[in-house]
Amino acid sequence: MAANGDGGKKGALGDLAKAESMIQLALAVPVGCFVGLLLGAWLDRHFHQHWMSVAGMLLGAAGGFIQIFTTIARLPKRGE
Repeated sequence: MAANGDGGKKGALGDLAKAESMIQLALAVPVGCFVGLLLGAWLDRHFHQHWMSVAGMLLGAAGGFIQIFTTIARLPKRGE
């Protein structure tokens, strides 16, 4: 193993790790919205309200954006 400071992420394994991070970015907001919508719809039916599904979808979107920002913050910079 070469000690070049890349954390062992070289070649195909490093490419797979980068691809996995990009897939997380692509799915974070849609999945967050969908899960929030499902939870909000369940709460709508349970508490006989009509606004909780919208609030759940907005909270899911916010959670997705937070996931995007934390994933981007963990990615290595171009010069590193």
